[in-house]
Amino acid sequence: MTFAEKLRASEDSTGSLLCLGLDPDPELLPPVFSRSVRGIADFALAILDATAGSVASVKLNLAFYERWGREGGWLLERTLGAVPAGVPVILDGKRGDVGSTAQAYAHAIFEAWGADATTVMPYLGFDSVAPFLAHRDRGVLVVCRTSNPGAAEFQHLRADGETLYRHVARRAVEWDRHGNVGLVAGATAPAELRDVRQIAGDRLLLVPGIGAQGADLDAAVRAALRPDGRGAIISISRGILAASTGSDFAEAARGAAARYRDAINALRPQPAGAST
Repeated sequence: MTFAEKLRASEDSTGSLLCLGLDPDPELLPPVFSRSVRGIADFALAILDATAGSVASVKLNLAFYERWGREGGWLLERTLGAVPAGVPVILDGKRGDVGSTAQAYAHAIFEAWGADATTVMPYLGFDSVAPFLAHRDRGVLVVCRTSNPGAAEFQHLRADGETLYRHVARRAVEWDRHGNVGLVAGATAPAELRDVRQIAGDRLLLVPGIGAQGADLDAAVRAALRPDGRGAIISISRGILAASTGSDFAEAARGAAARYRDAINALRPQPAGAST
């Protein structure tokens, strides 16, 4: 199965567009866990178990695993092994470098770690993204308009009458020769998110920024969805992971994931014959 096919199957089985951002910060761990790589592993596995059935995909930001150095590989392997069968995994590394280096990055993410999709930076141009695109069954999510406060500093610069993020979106569409390109567009800028959706057509959008970053769920989901009520991977991390820092953390995470799932579904159009 391709990434898109696996994601759609998972969306159908869970009735969800929610993506769990499993980015565990040791400073935010409930006191029952040690602030160590093993404490992080136990917490991650408990969260995966608690949210199973409410999330259609899982996104792991590699920074939260690489920070542990040598032990980070063990933590990443342990976490990946606990993701429920059939749920696609996005490794969020935002890689982008010259061809030979990009090829090594692509091999690490798709072959060594077995991820279903990853995020890439387009700044170096097509040759830096091509090694990822060559993995035709994997998703390549091109960073386009980000959710952070400083996003506009470069992404809104204008060239030939258009903002840079629009140029990135158009170029990503041109690069999509195998049907495996998607775009990253932040929920904190719904107007720009809607802009990216128009350029991207029916391609997948990874939408971070809801929850701790304060984006409006209603505006973001409406801007990101395709007319069929699909096409948006709504990623939420701290809004689920830090739903409670007490002994009820798992129950709170389960409840938060279910509420986000239901709130997103309430905003989805349901054309005749569409499944949830």
